[in-house]
Amino acid sequence: MSERTVKGLGFGVGLFYVGERQGDLANTFELPSYFRTDATIFYKRDRFRAAINFKNLFDVDYFESASNRVNVFPGEPLVVQGTVSWQF
Repeated sequence: MSERTVKGLGFGVGLFYVGERQGDLANTFELPSYFRTDATIFYKRDRFRAAINFKNLFDVDYFESASNRVNVFPGEPLVVQGTVSWQF
């Protein structure tokens, strides 16, 4: 029995670490650090490409930024996005 490879199939992983940082310009509070993982699986053949992208793969709760103690902006939860493209 012979093994067959799927030419054009690919995978990718992105690891993002953000350390503790000040939440405002007056340095009155800190936002905690976080670690986020993104991933993709794609297939490309000639001019055709299809992909599924996963942002925040493990659905980690984190704070993206803040302007003050009242306006703290959470990061996005798990996002799955599919794309299909054809290059001309």
